[in-house]
Amino acid sequence: MRNQSASSKDNQNPLQNLDQWEEDILTRYPDPKNINADKKEEQFRNYEEKDSVKEFYRLNHTYQTYDFVKQKKADYLKFDKKEMPIWSAFDFLNKLVDDSDPDTDLDQMQHLLQTSEAIRNDGHPDWMVLVGLIHDMGKVLCLFGEPQWAVVGDTFPVGCAYSDKIVYPEFFSENPDYKNEIYQTKLGVYTQNCGLDNVDMSWGHDEYVYHMMKPYLPEPGLYMLRYHSFYSQHREHAYEHLMNEKDHEMFKWVNLFNPYDLYSKNPNQKSWAELEPYYKALVAKYLPATIKF
Repeated sequence: MRNQSASSKDNQNPLQNLDQWEEDILTRYPDPKNINADKKEEQFRNYEEKDSVKEFYRLNHTYQTYDFVKQKKADYLKFDKKEMPIWSAFDFLNKLVDDSDPDTDLDQMQHLLQTSEAIRNDGHPDWMVLVGLIHDMGKVLCLFGEPQWAVVGDTFPVGCAYSDKIVYPEFFSENPDYKNEIYQTKLGVYTQNCGLDNVDMSWGHDEYVYHMMKPYLPEPGLYMLRYHSFYSQHREHAYEHLMNEKDHEMFKWVNLFNPYDLYSKNPNQKSWAELEPYYKALVAKYLPATIKF
C-alpha cells in the first residue's frame, strides 16, 4: 500500500508515511493464513522496530482523549466538508505515496483492488468485496488537514481504562484521561457488556468511513469497516467486558476480513481496464453517485 509522505507539520506527522503503522502491524501480527499460500509468513514485512512508529504512537496515545474523540465526531460526522463521487476520493488516495512498503510498489488503489479481488476470488458476497474496496477510504481525512495520529493507528475505546494489550501502552501515561479516575476504571463511562455501539472508539479513518457507509452496507460490512484496526480486541480479546452477544457474532466477520486487508499482496493483479466494468457496477449497486465527506 502506498501512502502519503509526511507533511511539513513534522511535529504532528512523525511518520515518514502513514503506512509505517501498517508495517508495524504486520510485524506484530504475522498471520497470512491462506490468502497468499505461495508466500511464507516470514516474508511478510519483516521489519525491525522503528523509532518513527513509536513516536507516532506516543502522539496518538497522548492526544486521543475522550473529549478529542467527541469533538471530532461532532465535527466530521456532519459530513459537510465536501461532496464528490467515490472515484474522486480514490484519485486523492492515489496521491498518498509510500516508498517503504516492501510487499508492493503499487499505489493505494491497487492495494484496495488487491484486497477486494482476493475477497471476490474466494466467493464472498459482493457487499464484502465493496468493503475491501472502500475500507481505507476514510484516509481522505488527510485531505482536511488531520495529523496522522488522528487518521491511522490501532484503535481502542476511550472513556475507560487502557488495556495493556494495546500497542505501546506505556505512552498513555501522558494522556490527560490517564489522570481521570472515572476513565481509568475497567468500565469507565460504560456498563458491563453494554455493546460496542455504545462505546466511543479512538478517532481515525475506521470510525469515519463506518459512519459514512451506515446507510448503504449490511451490518457485518459495517463492523468490518469500524473495527478492522481494533487489534487489542479481535487479536487479544482485551475488551470482552464491553462487548455483547451481537458484537461477538459480528466479530466473526471482522476476523474473516482482516487477513485480506493485511496480506493480499498479489503482484499479478489484473489491470484496472479489466476490472473497471465490475467495480463501476458494484459501486453503483450500493452507493449513490456522490458521497458526502
